[in-house]
Amino acid sequence: QVQLVESGGGSVQAGGSLRLSCAASVYGVGNYLMAWFRQAPGQEREGVAAIYTGGGSAYYADSVKGRFTISHDNPKNTLYLQMNSLKPEDTAMYYCAARPAWYGGIWSARNTYTYWGQGTQVTVSS
Repeated sequence: QVQLVESGGGSVQAGGSLRLSCAASVYGVGNYLMAWFRQAPGQEREGVAAIYTGGGSAYYADSVKGRFTISHDNPKNTLYLQMNSLKPEDTAMYYCAARPAWYGGIWSARNTYTYWGQGTQVTVSS
């Protein structure tokens, strides 16, 4: 069982930065794919970025490439999302998610993730 708790959301002006954190309980044995998703009002939840806890490539949505950076601190069992050059269209509830690495499937398929956090709100004003 994995429990995820996000923090770090808030309000910021366009061009500003925020860093989201996701503290994870014990993973158990094995490698996980951990991801950030976001959902704006009236829109579907979309993948933002993902990374394997065992190392390897990171994945990003085209809309955030070059502005957001996902990282994972294994000793702290914490996932991060550094968000720079924020835009009003980045406004959304941001969710942390995890699934066992063996599960497969594209990283941004939200229905393949087993564990979800409660979300943290990010609001970017123009």
